[in-house]
Amino acid sequence: MHEPHIGILGTGSHVPAQTIRNEDVARTLDIDAEWISARTGVDERRFAREDEATSDLATQAARAALGNAGVTADQVDCVIVATSTPDEPLPGVACRVQSRINAPGAAAFDVNAVCSGFLYALEIGRSMLRSDRRRKHVLVIGADTYSKILDPTDRRTYPIFGDGAGAVLLGQVAAGEGVLGTELNSDGDLAHYVRVPAGGSRLPISAEQISNGNHYFKMHGRLVRELVEDIFPKMVDDAVAESGLSVPEIDHLICHQANVRLVEECAVKAGFTPEQLVLTGRMLANTAAASIPIALDRANRAGRLAPGDTVLLLTFGGGMSWGRSMLRWSAACAPAKHRLSPSNEHRYDNRV
Repeated sequence: MHEPHIGILGTGSHVPAQTIRNEDVARTLDIDAEWISARTGVDERRFAREDEATSDLATQAARAALGNAGVTADQVDCVIVATSTPDEPLPGVACRVQSRINAPGAAAFDVNAVCSGFLYALEIGRSMLRSDRRRKHVLVIGADTYSKILDPTDRRTYPIFGDGAGAVLLGQVAAGEGVLGTELNSDGDLAHYVRVPAGGSRLPISAEQISNGNHYFKMHGRLVRELVEDIFPKMVDDAVAESGLSVPEIDHLICHQANVRLVEECAVKAGFTPEQLVLTGRMLANTAAASIPIALDRANRAGRLAPGDTVLLLTFGGGMSWGRSMLRWSAACAPAKHRLSPSNEHRYDNRV
């Protein structure tokens, strides 16, 4: 008996209503707004309200993905949430989402591979569906609220991030469609590149840790950039070799939106044209584990993803971790039919 082919049946996304423009960030940091745009390619981002948590965004994205797929929550066998900014240390965000969408009996758990988490969760979900045919649908969500852990005095990190959630529903698709191949990698020797020092078992939260700023997100940006510049072309070469496709034959490249300028530079060096790129980072910034599923949903909503199109997903994040996945877009995933609510409308560059 042949193993089932697993692909995306529906997409959804959600971002907070609160828009933070470069001018707002510039006033906070006492820097020039044009400097932010020139260095990062970001013009604005969304920040969650004080009373708005990661699970709130994840739940809305999940509902949108189910609606796009035409599947009800009681048909979901598992909910996986990729996040490094959970509502609380425990329980997991996925359990909150499972309850709110009313998916009784669905297994629910979180995955933390920082910004690479969505691809890790996607591969786990695909493996679950391939290994047990009694399972029909796995909901995979990437959701983060980095605004909650950013140091508003840090010029290196505060302008880069935004909040959001994206979701896909996985299920069986026709032969030759869906996920064609995935590779995931990590190097724990580089764990110090991206971290939040306090809040875990090694450095529990205390007045001292807060006064030292150790509860904030910290990143060695130059080292991360050098790693991305090194692994990006290697991941592209490996994806091309494994799939038998050439770079021009890849219809869409969707990268983790770590930094718009960096993504554009690496993509061009790897042989991609601007028309192949799907970018959301200019208006949403780096939404961590949510960036790839948000971009998938935006491209799907715009009618850009046609059945049979090839889509290369590339990601990199803390750990350090990185990965790639090649998809052939399935006819089972129809373009999203409904526009976003006014508070959730986005402006994009002309590539989305």
